[in-house]
Amino acid sequence: MPIRRAVAPGSFDPITLGHIDVIERASPLFDEVIIAVLVNSSKSGMFTIEERIALIKESVAQFPNVKVDSWSGLLVDYCEQNKITAIIKGLRAISDFDYELQMSQMNFQLKGVETFFMATKPDYSFLSSSLVKEIAKYGGDVSSWVPANVLKALKSRFKS
Repeated sequence: MPIRRAVAPGSFDPITLGHIDVIERASPLFDEVIIAVLVNSSKSGMFTIEERIALIKESVAQFPNVKVDSWSGLLVDYCEQNKITAIIKGLRAISDFDYELQMSQMNFQLKGVETFFMATKPDYSFLSSSLVKEIAKYGGDVSSWVPANVLKALKSRFKS
């Protein structure tokens, strides 16, 4: 029987409990879930790719079938090179769906890769990495939206 592998792509700058919720619910559905931190040379993130990978690995250590990697280029090429047949995407709102539906159709047309959409829990439907960074930047409490290690990293980044 073939190994069922899926990828959960994103910038994860930083990873939030919303991301982790989707990963946790996807992990029993696949033999292996790879969190792919996508490298976008036109964007400069708060955390380096290496920092994001380290934060993610620590945040998902309790899921033995979840791995972390990074990728620059088309996600479907990553899928093809790593024998991945499924993409997992969390959806917060209808606006997410509009964009992700187009991407999923293109990914299927290009390489036959299926996309699985998972609705976020209502507790996280408003949550984004951008909002977390903005609130943390001004000293707001983001402790209920990020893992403890990410909270520590955010506090360290904004302490000055």
